[in-house]
Amino acid sequence: MSELDTFSQLPTPFASALIRRGYSELTPVQSAVLAPELRGKDLRISSRTGSGKTVALGLVVGPLLLDRPTPPNAPTSLCARPRILLVAPTRELAAQIGRELEWLYADLRVGVCTVTGGTNISSERRQLARGPLVIVGTPGRLCDHLARGAIDLADTEAMVLDEADQMLELGFREALETLLGQLPETSRRHLVSATFPRAVLALASQFQKAAVTVTGSAPETAHEDITHLAYLVHPRERYAALVNVLLMAPDERTLVFVRTRVDAAEVAARLAADGLRAGALSGELAQAERTRMLDAFRVGTLAILVCTDVASRGLDVPEVARVIHAELPSAPEVLTHRSGRTGRAGRKGTSIMLVAGNERGPAEFLLMRAGIHAELLIAPTQSVVRAEIERRLLEELTAEVEPVEPVEGVEPTPATPAAPADQALAEKLLASVGPERAVERLLARLRRQGPSEPHPVTTLPLHDTRTPVRVARAPQRRAPTHRRARHG
Repeated sequence: MSELDTFSQLPTPFASALIRRGYSELTPVQSAVLAPELRGKDLRISSRTGSGKTVALGLVVGPLLLDRPTPPNAPTSLCARPRILLVAPTRELAAQIGRELEWLYADLRVGVCTVTGGTNISSERRQLARGPLVIVGTPGRLCDHLARGAIDLADTEAMVLDEADQMLELGFREALETLLGQLPETSRRHLVSATFPRAVLALASQFQKAAVTVTGSAPETAHEDITHLAYLVHPRERYAALVNVLLMAPDERTLVFVRTRVDAAEVAARLAADGLRAGALSGELAQAERTRMLDAFRVGTLAILVCTDVASRGLDVPEVARVIHAELPSAPEVLTHRSGRTGRAGRKGTSIMLVAGNERGPAEFLLMRAGIHAELLIAPTQSVVRAEIERRLLEELTAEVEPVEPVEGVEPTPATPAAPADQALAEKLLASVGPERAVERLLARLRRQGPSEPHPVTTLPLHDTRTPVRVARAPQRRAPTHRRARHG
């Protein structure tokens, strides 16, 4: 069977794009939205973070672009008349959606334009004048272009609201209503989110018609790729515990969540002063600074990114190994979203919650409502961290190069010898102080060059008169793949 046969249910332009991207099969949510009975319906797409919802979106609205005339190279109007409009709460999420749709729609040559606050509006107007058929943007900036006549939604056949819950929290209801009010009556209106709180459903009922809910993954499988841990800490030792947790694996790509932009800047600065490769990301940063910080995190220059919940929306950084909740999330949906930054695309990840002694009750309630099983542990002490550092160092120093399997007719490549200067220096050092003293001094130098020393923390008892944080997964009934939404 050819690769195209694998995606036989898709139009050729989309199948070819998926193959070029390295897809061997569709994810559950991507398969679910392609059910024949959903064609022409308004959808509420719900699936866990990192499950491929953006591509699922593209596959839902993409057929509207087929058999459309390619826009001319030269602009014929200063006003863009998109067929598809996608709205996201943050610049990062809008940019991520735009990048995904560019490769998915590459064979259609329809033009994908992303417009967001914090970027040059004149440059965006020049892009809009080229007549893109797909526009992705944040609510405020889209309304700006609409008011200035740079966008006309009269021909828009589908509008998608991604993470509508976050847009409502950020106060974008008026902007969303403005955009929705400009749509033709016949247009499709889709909602996408990992969760659907009551406020989002109320908004949806105002503009969707006979909506159908599509669930990509059953609730009870939403956390299988993520190990959840809760470390009990003294209220005044939260930062010390955070440092110790990070020192257990200082080079792992880690997101640390705090509540405010001030907290993000302060914690990142303290971590950097302690020798850890940390930076801060918050919604108030200029776009250029946000881009620089994210690029440094993606390439590994920064191993730790301290961020707020708003700034984390749309982060799609591969191989995030850990998420650390330095402060408790404000709601189960926030916990789900934060944790979903790791364990993505089949990779394993760890979500760690720092729980002060007086927060055990709220933490337990939060975990129970989110349906998450977390194991309560003692925060890593100085001796535990030092033992882990020594274990890791010993493993690195004693690691041998993996032997290469011999290939018939091919001469094996000899091991790279030490540089003559290094050999000479080693001989002088051994002759001067002896092997044991030489190793001791080198190890001491290695420790001084590494991150900070572990911080002292108080060992709190795991068990007291209250119920421990170890919470069994709440029983949940398997949701159907799709069902007709109820309207109040």
